[in-house]
Amino acid sequence: MRIIVVSDTHMPRMNKKLPDRLLRELTKADAIIHAGDWTKMAVYEELATLAPTYGVSGNNDGEDIVRKFGLRKMLNFEGKRIGVVHGHGAGTRLDTESRAILAFKGEPLDALIYGHSHVPVRKRRGQMLVLNPGSPTDKRRQALYSFAIMDITAKGLTARHVFFSDKT
Repeated sequence: MRIIVVSDTHMPRMNKKLPDRLLRELTKADAIIHAGDWTKMAVYEELATLAPTYGVSGNNDGEDIVRKFGLRKMLNFEGKRIGVVHGHGAGTRLDTESRAILAFKGEPLDALIYGHSHVPVRKRRGQMLVLNPGSPTDKRRQALYSFAIMDITAKGLTARHVFFSDKT
């Protein structure tokens, strides 16, 4: 199973359309996960035409997106438990990744997906994969735009980033 993981699209402010590099991979997706800051429901509507689309809301999303997706989601694909959260929060000095991990405290996960920081992360924390896809439209201080591809096979769950320089 191939899952394309995106976050922080911030559309249409940061881009009028999904980047071509992302669209090429989306056509091969079995599922899509968006870790928040869609900013317009039209992003979901477009993604949903390509593959089943799951996600959470972020701090820049309106009430319609919050109602549809909520702030945190537990997904199960082929027996793998995947927690998804944007990672923002008020009243705490925790960094984004720490807030994301805390959102699923005590729950066994095979993978944790979060966004918010726009900083791509892929690492293991024990047996759990921790993944931030970065942003395909708003790289901020990063050198490149990015998203992630997660594969679930009989051998397990793996992920890799796709980095690119042109968001058109």
